[in-house]
Amino acid sequence: MIKLIAIDLDGTLLDDKKQISERTQTALKAAKQKGVKVVLCTGRPLLGIKSYLELLGLTDKGDFAITYNGGLVQKTDSGEVISEKILTRDQLLSIYDLSRELDVPMNFIDLKQVYCPPYPESRPSLYGQIMKALPFTTIEMDRISDSFKANKAIFCASQKILDSAISQIPSSYYDRFTIMKSRPFLLEILNKEVDKGKGLRALGGFLGIAPEEMMTLGDEENDLAMIDYAGLGVAMGNAIEPLKQKAQFVTRTNTADGVAYAVEKFVLN
Repeated sequence: MIKLIAIDLDGTLLDDKKQISERTQTALKAAKQKGVKVVLCTGRPLLGIKSYLELLGLTDKGDFAITYNGGLVQKTDSGEVISEKILTRDQLLSIYDLSRELDVPMNFIDLKQVYCPPYPESRPSLYGQIMKALPFTTIEMDRISDSFKANKAIFCASQKILDSAISQIPSSYYDRFTIMKSRPFLLEILNKEVDKGKGLRALGGFLGIAPEEMMTLGDEENDLAMIDYAGLGVAMGNAIEPLKQKAQFVTRTNTADGVAYAVEKFVLN
């Protein structure tokens, strides 16, 4: 029996216009009414998904969200943190050194804002085009205090530039951090103990819900861990091929009510 549904946003819950269809809204509200936990699981901050939570009625006591790709698990009504994994000052300095070597812009983020250290010449970050929920502030890396902590670092550049940079990342960085693409032009670098599967494990432990009682839905590389963790992993019809191969079921695309179709099939029926 499915007791928790974890859903990625872009390319999964949202259609290509960044909207949630009426059919999907109805299905998810019916699942919640049935007592199933409906959890948005995303790389965005809580403020960045507020409108979607409100639209789906997921801001009540007992509602949760997994943000920063599993780095943060929060109550949606209060923002109270259930689980958090962070990057330290020294880790941020190391990632920034890497960005300079690769000639790509870096940003890093905490719960309140996006930080913008100096970018490579003629290569500004594209992150402002997609991050609208948090303010941006410039910062010099030598001004960061020893006690500073960030939830994630990101490289955001054109797909061609980013893919070239990714191919040059030393293996030592993969040993020390979780590194994943969440969009074709966005690379996220997080604490080694962070991925969506680990975020689900933390929430499941808090709620007393086992992996086999979870259904997860996603489309991209950063969804692989939660598809693998849950008893029922569902890949969108538009998902990358490795995700489809790992999933137990492939639903319709994000523009053809794929989330609603899976929820109706496995939860409501």
